[in-house]
Amino acid sequence: MARKVLVLAEIRDNALRNVTFEAIAAAKTVAEGGEVVGMLLSDRASNLASELIAYGADRVVTVEHDQLCHYTADGFGQAFLQVLEAEKPEGIIMGHTALGKDLAPKIAAKMELGLISDATAVEVVDEQVIFTRPIYSGKAFEKNSISDGIVFATIRPNNIPALVKDGTRTGEVSLFNVEIKDLRTIIKEIVRKTSEGVDLSEAKVIVAGGRGVKSADGFEPLKELAKVLGGAVGASRGACDAEYCDYSLQIGQTGKVVTPDLYIACGVSGAIQHLAGMSNSKVIVAINKDPEANIFPIADYGIVGDLFEVVPLLTEEFKKALVSV
Repeated sequence: MARKVLVLAEIRDNALRNVTFEAIAAAKTVAEGGEVVGMLLSDRASNLASELIAYGADRVVTVEHDQLCHYTADGFGQAFLQVLEAEKPEGIIMGHTALGKDLAPKIAAKMELGLISDATAVEVVDEQVIFTRPIYSGKAFEKNSISDGIVFATIRPNNIPALVKDGTRTGEVSLFNVEIKDLRTIIKEIVRKTSEGVDLSEAKVIVAGGRGVKSADGFEPLKELAKVLGGAVGASRGACDAEYCDYSLQIGQTGKVVTPDLYIACGVSGAIQHLAGMSNSKVIVAINKDPEANIFPIADYGIVGDLFEVVPLLTEEFKKALVSV
């Protein structure tokens, strides 16, 4: 059954986030040959429309308003609902990111829709759209579908591959005017505590530190390894609690949930709360002095040793390997 599916694009630092392209790929499956419509909400969004089309969107609706410069639930919610009323899609897909986790439930409640959150896979069986999502901190998976009304879901970053970019694709780009009023929240300035670099939630490679790094300076070798691999640095709750790093780097049940291609855990014991945030990584490498650490049973590769000796050696070997490529 062909469907019109609306995809909310996410913008960070005037660029589209990778999860947007993954959402388009998921929407293509949901649409079953129907139309995938990208939606850009920003104070200046039209310059990004062609990239959405190149990654698979058939058409793009841009909404430009000075109150959409930064995300607020009020501003984005009002704009989103007005586009929904005009487009009347049969499906909605967005990323399970900080924005998606905040906005999607509000839209679903307002529209009285069912919502499937944090999906890691999507398929169509006998015209029924089925989403797979983890439960019990990733120990099990369940399959959900929406039998009536709009198919509405958020997808976990780094799980559904984006389509190959095709710069020859063309599609209509239209400007949609909205009215935004009575905002309860206005963001005047954003001060970032994290350093510029690869977005942790979308990183293909993550080097994470636990209490075993011993200090804030102990993260320096991890940062060097992450830089060589083009990845991001993460941390366990224990390392954050010990003030070795900022909580924005926390990975786990009460932090970020990540699924990189490669996860290198350095001095991470493997508490169940941390494992809930990274156990679905494609390849896990554990470095720990304790051979009985809980991280080893879920690791694909384990190194029993001092991270301050092992990590610099790995960094040098990766540098040599990358130079020879």
